[in-house]
Amino acid sequence: MGPLNDQKSYDRPIEIAEKIYWVGFHEKLSNLHCNPYLMVEGDQAVLVDAGSRPDFAVVMMKILQAGIAPEQIAALIYHHYDPDLCGSLSNMVDICENPKLIVLSEPNNNVFLSYYIERKKRALLQSIDDHGLVFNFGERTLQFLKTPYAHNAGSFVTYDTKTKTLFSSDLFGNLSQQWELFVELDDDCYVCEDYDRCIKRKKYCPLPDIFEFHKSIMPSGKALRYAMDVIGNLDIEMIAPQHGSIFKKKRDIDFLIEKLGALQGVGIDAY
Repeated sequence: MGPLNDQKSYDRPIEIAEKIYWVGFHEKLSNLHCNPYLMVEGDQAVLVDAGSRPDFAVVMMKILQAGIAPEQIAALIYHHYDPDLCGSLSNMVDICENPKLIVLSEPNNNVFLSYYIERKKRALLQSIDDHGLVFNFGERTLQFLKTPYAHNAGSFVTYDTKTKTLFSSDLFGNLSQQWELFVELDDDCYVCEDYDRCIKRKKYCPLPDIFEFHKSIMPSGKALRYAMDVIGNLDIEMIAPQHGSIFKKKRDIDFLIEKLGALQGVGIDAY
């Protein structure tokens, strides 16, 4: 497993696909790395899972470094309502100053997201259902696919048809003991029978952390299998999770979908 970060500095926004930028930061004090993403199309932008309130200053600085002013942000997408990804919602709404700004999520999520912003601004909240599970801006089309209870009732993922990038929220994420923005598996990983004992005796393998993360945060194997079945029907070039590392290798993506779909002892199933 080798990092694919090309020695880029995590202090700057990193373009992970055509006009898609990672605008997070390297969290050195915690194993929970949060990854906000910025998509740019013409003079508009969409921000995905913008981050917590303490992260707001760093995320906004990187948005500006990517050449986007706050008022150019047309939509904020939130895959669920955990504070690590939407705690800065009120800050984002206040600073964007775009009269056409919308906040997109699933109806079950919007009930809780409404408590992050002032009552008079709750009209910004819109349902992905009302958009027909599709959002277009410029020449970019985003498709929303529901993955209920992975890990909450309103969970969904976002697929960018232009770059074939899947913004997977908590799916494919982990609590990483060691972290790189990009990770690629070795061929031996596909046949390894004990991920706690690497065949090549490498000091760190991300797979145990990925599997344990899903076992602890997903409520059941049924929910996780359903999500993998939904995702498995997509033509994916890159998986960009909200936690952990990005996967760009097709074989890695297929392998992870298969492994997570078959994962045992997930959530309540472990009891």
